[in-house]
Amino acid sequence: MKITKLSQDEALSFTLRHQLLPQAQQRIDLYFSLPNEMGISPQTLDEADYFHSSIKTRSAYYSDQLHLPLVRSRFISAKKGQQDEYRVNLNLFCYQIKTALDIDIKQALQQRESDEFYPTALELAEQSKNLLKKLRRNTPSDKKFKSYHENADNYLSWHVEQSFLKLLAKGPKTSENSEVREQLLQLCRDENSYRESNQYNSQITLDDPNRITNKMRLLQRLIEYGVVFNKDMRHLNRNLKRFVRGGVTTVMMAFVMALVLNARSSFAEVTLVLVAILGVIYGLRETFKDDITQSIWRRIQRGLPKWQQLFSNSATKTKVAKQTVWLEFIKEKRVPEYVQRHFNKRRHQNRLAAQILHFRSDTKVIAKKFLPGYDEIQEQIMFNLTPLVRYLKKGEGRLYSLDGQKISQQGVERRYQINVVLVQSSGSEQYSQRFKITLNRSGIINIEAMKARVE
Repeated sequence: MKITKLSQDEALSFTLRHQLLPQAQQRIDLYFSLPNEMGISPQTLDEADYFHSSIKTRSAYYSDQLHLPLVRSRFISAKKGQQDEYRVNLNLFCYQIKTALDIDIKQALQQRESDEFYPTALELAEQSKNLLKKLRRNTPSDKKFKSYHENADNYLSWHVEQSFLKLLAKGPKTSENSEVREQLLQLCRDENSYRESNQYNSQITLDDPNRITNKMRLLQRLIEYGVVFNKDMRHLNRNLKRFVRGGVTTVMMAFVMALVLNARSSFAEVTLVLVAILGVIYGLRETFKDDITQSIWRRIQRGLPKWQQLFSNSATKTKVAKQTVWLEFIKEKRVPEYVQRHFNKRRHQNRLAAQILHFRSDTKVIAKKFLPGYDEIQEQIMFNLTPLVRYLKKGEGRLYSLDGQKISQQGVERRYQINVVLVQSSGSEQYSQRFKITLNRSGIINIEAMKARVE
């Protein structure tokens, strides 16, 4: 069983990443301990709304050998295959370059010493140029293939330029490596000139940062065709909910009719009092019908899955994996004992009254085998915490300090801590770990992983 990784994504989001083999089954549980002072409860946060707005799942082919030196030349000549085959294999090659470059750029930025950073960056530049040359040597002449090639070439050229500009902007600055830095800048200039000479983008698009960025996002989605799976989501228990609503309405109507007939038999004729009594009876029915229906439905739905997501190959339309999802607030007594042990390891001052939000996903890989060169798929689940910080305060109070005879002051921010226990189960194996997420209203400040348990 490969361990699920939890890492920060953007300012207020984190992502779970795990790999799955053909016909594998895996269960992921997340238990969020949300302090009551955050103002989060079933009354202020609707589980369905949070799932649809802030929990995103993405699944795609994966290889842990995706680094620039290891990228395979997977796309075929246009003369050797059909249009869909050429497009899928071209996209696989381009997707590998993009993914490998992102991984290697991230690793290069971890090197803070210029003597190590710049040789690594120069090596990445040479490898990127070679892969782009390999792509451009196989430019098809047929128009039905050429458009796919141009879109991929346009995006990769832009992505390479942006990646190395980002690398130079965030990397260490030193005058000793000015020659290497100039070579990296020249690569960026060459790619920019290459796109201009091929007229890949109009001047209007180039002059507007928003337009060129959105266009490249579109081209990125195009090269994900056949690699990133399509997702089809289904709402479960809809018919059961209709049955509950119909049952409650039937019982209430029977009760109301009994009261109406009883009231009618008590009056010989229609009077103002009878009309008032009938109005009160129907008013009570309308007032309590929805509340009673919602209360009964929450009890019936407790513990039942809410959604099912089917992932299929965007090119062949064959089903690859199936995921069933739960999301609900639960009482502390329903939290498993081994999860409670993780929460109890907190320091005493951090054991505040909290609401427990439970997320669960059961994933089953349907496919017996994947595309050649891929032994695994990677599933990513992104959690956006923005709805959870809606009621938080931006900043609170000032800190005063005495320095000799001088009193100084500075503003302090209010910080909150969410404890999250991750449980991963596959067959008889189980892995669990607690994470401390410190955040304020602006973003996640730190994610600290505590000691894990493997059973």
